[in-house]
Amino acid sequence: MNATLPAVGTPAEGSLLDLHGVEGFGAASRTVYPIAKRTTDLFLATLLLIVLAPLLLIAAVAVKLDSRGPILFSQERVGTRRVRRSGITRWRLEPFKVYKFRSMNADADSRVHERHIAAVADRPAPSGPSDVESIKLEHDPRITRVGRYLRLTSIDELPQLINVVRGEMSLVGPRPIPVYEFGRYRPEHMRRFTVLPGISGLWQVRGRCALSFWEMVANDLEYAENQSLWMDLKIMLRTLPAVLSMRGAG
Repeated sequence: MNATLPAVGTPAEGSLLDLHGVEGFGAASRTVYPIAKRTTDLFLATLLLIVLAPLLLIAAVAVKLDSRGPILFSQERVGTRRVRRSGITRWRLEPFKVYKFRSMNADADSRVHERHIAAVADRPAPSGPSDVESIKLEHDPRITRVGRYLRLTSIDELPQLINVVRGEMSLVGPRPIPVYEFGRYRPEHMRRFTVLPGISGLWQVRGRCALSFWEMVANDLEYAENQSLWMDLKIMLRTLPAVLSMRGAG
């Protein structure tokens, strides 16, 4: 694949990833799947926002009463948008603001997680389960009391339904990564950016933070190469059991 962005550093807004002739993207590049996926996302995300409104209100009040600061946390993440030029399917990098319920102290230092991601991404692929270093920062003192519960139950992720309605995310796709994490990816990993980021995905239903950084990337690549409506449905059906198990949450 002829990616036009660097292997390290931050993504240049408007950079294009060329998928023309790339094996494994046949289903994703057809017209029907993207339209059906977007229709499903818009319908289900809107429905969930209505049905879950009482839970969202309770979470918002809990965050406000627990610690000072805004109810919602927003952060710039790396997004993509599918475009067609001269009959060729491409994906344009478009950073966007992702929304979550605030689970950390208002004055939390974001560089703590940035340094942690750099450390786990620089490690070689794990040789066994005991060699896995989670992308989750263990015993993070920045997390509030309510925030810890919100993370365990994944309720903190629910405001991302707004991102889905706006077309910046999908219900299913790779985790939306912070801009500073983009520089850890190598040229052969650029395929994971040919999919809208999602609230749930293969990585989430297979263990989330219990998996290593590069296992997460491998799951993202697997989804990008095999995505379909049937695969999306299976992931959505597995999401609730994965959340209830709390494996790799936090």
